[in-house]
Amino acid sequence: MKSLFEQLGGTYHEENGYLIPDLRLPTEEEQPISAWGQRHLDYLKQYRKVTYTNLLTSGRLNTYLADIDSQAQECFERLIEDIKQAQGITECLKEENALEWTGRMNNIRACAREIVDREIIYA
Repeated sequence: MKSLFEQLGGTYHEENGYLIPDLRLPTEEEQPISAWGQRHLDYLKQYRKVTYTNLLTSGRLNTYLADIDSQAQECFERLIEDIKQAQGITECLKEENALEWTGRMNNIRACAREIVDREIIYA
């Protein structure tokens, strides 16, 4: 009589006299994950362990992280452009006073990074 595991297509292998189920994660297409996705992965592992395990065992973790990664990058770029326009930072300022332009752009990037972290990465 077959076990329920075998009826559902599972197989076993023998190891030291014991039957061990052959468990494998579903194959998943590898997609590049940048810093945004890596930070969200760390967050999932530390604070959302059930979600992380469910995504991993269903074979959807990499796709999920790639999606979060692209959303975060798009949001980050859009925020930078919006804040630049709101503060009147132009290429003209870059030509006239490169040091001030650099400082203001670094501030904008830091603000945008915090917003993306709060709204997408650690949400």
